[in-house]
Amino acid sequence: MKPLIVVTGGTKGIGRAIVDKFVAEGFEAVVCARSVEGLAGPDRLPFAADLATRAGVDALVHYVQSLNRPVEVLVNNTGTFQPGQIHNEAEGTFEQLMNTNVASAYHLTRGLVRDMMIQRRGHIFMMCSTASITAYTNGGSYCISKFALLGMSRVLREELKPHSIKVTAILPGATLTNSWEGTDLPEDRFMKPDDVADSAWAAYTLSKSAVVEEILIRPQLGDI
Repeated sequence: MKPLIVVTGGTKGIGRAIVDKFVAEGFEAVVCARSVEGLAGPDRLPFAADLATRAGVDALVHYVQSLNRPVEVLVNNTGTFQPGQIHNEAEGTFEQLMNTNVASAYHLTRGLVRDMMIQRRGHIFMMCSTASITAYTNGGSYCISKFALLGMSRVLREELKPHSIKVTAILPGATLTNSWEGTDLPEDRFMKPDDVADSAWAAYTLSKSAVVEEILIRPQLGDI
């Protein structure tokens, strides 16, 4: 039986690149997004859910558990961005971003990590951002949520050490995905989603006695 990876936000961008990389290396992937139409290819198990809601997270947890297979890798990649400043962003922005970017990872991890603890193996990736360590003037609640996600990653790392479960926070800078559609900047000013996926794979393939706690990866010319 192939090892199982669960990737949220796995139909495009960085999430899709991670799915493709791990499947190419012999994994089977549960791929979750609000819409999974058009997801093609072998060894991909699509599951549609809105992980900004607790009901959506619970549905995904129940689906993964119904497979009756151990989860080898969990990638908490679901996220959304809305520009703005704390004093003027639209009402409800904070709640939406915290639910999507933080609460989804919190509840999904809680739902799946107990079985990892029983197996005494597994690797959890948290898709943070350079916004987890750098306050941007137009970042508002997005920066808040990404700072929180990095904090959660560090807490999980400490909690799961004795259970032989690895936790890696990935902090990518500007990556050429749909969120940059329409930009006038040249492609070579951005990282590629495959850069992030290759970094995740490299971290996963270390020996059992080593863990990459955080991966900070930026475009060669720096942040945009």
